[in-house]
Amino acid sequence: MEEEQIAENKNTMEKPKKNNKCHKEIETLKEENKALNDKVLRLNAEIQNMRRRSEEEISRIYKYEGEDVIKKILPIIDNFERAIKMDDNDLTDEVSKFLSGFKMIYTNLLNVLNEKEITEIECLNKEFDSNLMEAVLTEKIEGLEKNQVVEVLQKGYIYKDKLLRPAMVKVSE
Repeated sequence: MEEEQIAENKNTMEKPKKNNKCHKEIETLKEENKALNDKVLRLNAEIQNMRRRSEEEISRIYKYEGEDVIKKILPIIDNFERAIKMDDNDLTDEVSKFLSGFKMIYTNLLNVLNEKEITEIECLNKEFDSNLMEAVLTEKIEGLEKNQVVEVLQKGYIYKDKLLRPAMVKVSE
């Protein structure tokens, strides 16, 4: 009988030890589960942010497609404008015949730019805007306000809502 009581006491003493051990394991597993859930939530948020950023980048690329080509065409347009300024309106000589062809090509180029939403920056006789213009020269002119554009040396262009090339201007002092 004594042996039965001793065995019974052993059994009752072992149960609380097992319960404590199980309880600790459960708590550890709960903490690990919580940490993993937090990690999953952070990774999910990071994936969503990456997806949003990539969609915005793709949208920007499509919005400004061909920007590099357009930047290379602008100096060609500048050269056409210089050539057209040589026209003396005497349509009988050979130079005028070439210039009339240049004018047609120039007009076609401008139409292409307009279709692509490329607009010239209007700045002559307007106040100097450092966001759209680059002051190359200054000149003191009587009767004009300070920081007024008096001459456009090179046209500037805007592509949709983005500055493609600033206008190079002469500004009054």
